[in-house]
This record gives sequence, C-alpha cells and structure tokens, in this order.
Amino acid sequence: MVKVAIVDDHAIVRAGLRQFLSEMVDLRVVGEAASGREAIDLVRNTEIDVLIMDLSMPGQSGIDALAMIRAKAPDVGILILSGYPEEQYAVNLIRQGASGYLNKECEPLEIVNAIRTIALGRRYISPSVAELIAQQLNRKEGSAAHDLLSEREFQVFLKLAKGETAGEIANALSLSVKTVSTYRTRLMEKMGLTSNSDLTYYALKNKLID
Repeated sequence: MVKVAIVDDHAIVRAGLRQFLSEMVDLRVVGEAASGREAIDLVRNTEIDVLIMDLSMPGQSGIDALAMIRAKAPDVGILILSGYPEEQYAVNLIRQGASGYLNKECEPLEIVNAIRTIALGRRYISPSVAELIAQQLNRKEGSAAHDLLSEREFQVFLKLAKGETAGEIANALSLSVKTVSTYRTRLMEKMGLTSNSDLTYYALKNKLID
C-alpha cells in the first residue's frame, strides 16, 4: 500500500485528488496540508511514501518547502503537481530534489502512474520533461539564466522578484539578512542583472511569477 499525502492550498483540489486516489486499491491518502509549512509538519509527523505538492501557495511555497522536506525526509518521494507549465520549473525542481513534475492539465491516470513510479524509488520523467532535459543537454551554452542558479539562489531570486525584502526573505528561509544579501549578489552576477526591478521583469517575462 502506497501512503500518499496531498499539499495544495485549494480544498477543492485536495478533495478531488483524495476522491480519485481512493478508487485505487494500492494507494491510500494519509494526510493533507494547505501550505509549505504544514507540509513540513506533515512529513515530520506522518509516515508518507509520496507527497503530491503544489508550488504556488500562500506563505511558504512548495519551492521553499522542497529543500526543507528533502533535508528532513530524504526518502519521501515528492511529486510536484503545478499549474505552471513544465518548461518554467520542471527541470530546475527535479535538479533540486523533486521526484517528478506534472502540470495540472495532465490526465488523472498520469498522476497515478507517477505516484507508483516514485513509490518504487524512481523519478517520474514525463515525455515533455524528458524533452526539456534533452534540450538543455543539447544547448548548455544557451541555457536560461535562472537555470544557472543553485537551489537557494533560485528561492531567493523568486522572493526578490515578488518584491519581498531581505528581512522578509531571511525570516521565511531561516537565514540571516547578510546571507540573503550574499545570495542576491551572487544570483545577480550569474544572471547578468543589476536591480530588483530587473529580477521582477525577468521573472514575469519567463512566467516564473504571476
């Protein structure tokens, strides 16, 4: 029996997924959460094989939670189920420790296939994500600027792009303000940008934020 948990800030999405997964004899939903912070508590207190997690949630997002969950529960499979198309986040997040990435437009049965694959300790790479990975391998020189960022740099980048201050970011990620400033300097350098408004423009243009 595969123990599954669902993390999404929309109750109707959680209810729909729970209902659908309950029809599978080999899957059992053992918990739900509505934010990244709740997801971390859930993983700490519940035995879970596969966590299905949205990216865009209030407070601590799925991206913020990913690194913490990986640190606390390295064996839990994490399937990102997001409204963002694969080309915006999939490769970056799989590189950062996600076990798979699906767009919410996918067929419901693909979610089941992904859960079963991840429960076996493997990554679930959909055909569209496999194509993106192949493209990246073929054009290392022309990679998107944000693909050059480390996991932490990417987190800080998204928060800066949304207009959060260094203090707010430090608080959310349990870092010092000085460390956040160091990450900011480093990511600006890597991306060839000079100001926070450049970051916001880049993130909007590449559809990394709404």
